[in-house]
Amino acid sequence: MGTLAHEYLQAHQALGPRLRDSQVAALEAWAKEYRGDLGIALSDVYGLSAFLRDFDMYFCKLFDGTRHDSGDPFTWGERVLAHYQANRVDPRSKVLVFSDGLDIPKVMQLYHHFHGRCQLAFGVGTNLTNDVGPTPLNIVIKMVRCNGQPVAKLSDSPGKNMCDDEAYIAYLRQVFDIPVLAEA
Repeated sequence: MGTLAHEYLQAHQALGPRLRDSQVAALEAWAKEYRGDLGIALSDVYGLSAFLRDFDMYFCKLFDGTRHDSGDPFTWGERVLAHYQANRVDPRSKVLVFSDGLDIPKVMQLYHHFHGRCQLAFGVGTNLTNDVGPTPLNIVIKMVRCNGQPVAKLSDSPGKNMCDDEAYIAYLRQVFDIPVLAEA
């Protein structure tokens, strides 16, 4: 389907214009490069609230949909659908991609909840290929530096945050108005 990688958005923190404009610059550069292809925007490098502030009417209409990768998927989906409606976009024309730790029962719950209100896609990885009993390892790796500068991922699931520079995390939170969430 084509979705932005976390590292792509993180790299723009170091490569883009000023930090506050990095998410918008990344979305614009993606659109310019792919010209309508690979149109699923990732919403969790700065958290959903910061994403929705930058994902304005232009991006709502331009991108084919958005991808969930942290936080409660039902809350996320409801907020994204409301955001599309507030930006005069019919949510039924957009794809919501769910991809955070899914298993088949969760896919079915999400499908029944959102069916008919939007288009749906699901990325079932670990729990599809590792269903023999042992708890799977969390081996997700994200970029923490680019061009010698710190970069971060601050998702809606605190345990999924990644950065090795506390001062940079504080600065990023201030710039994007990201609240500190309690660790899970």
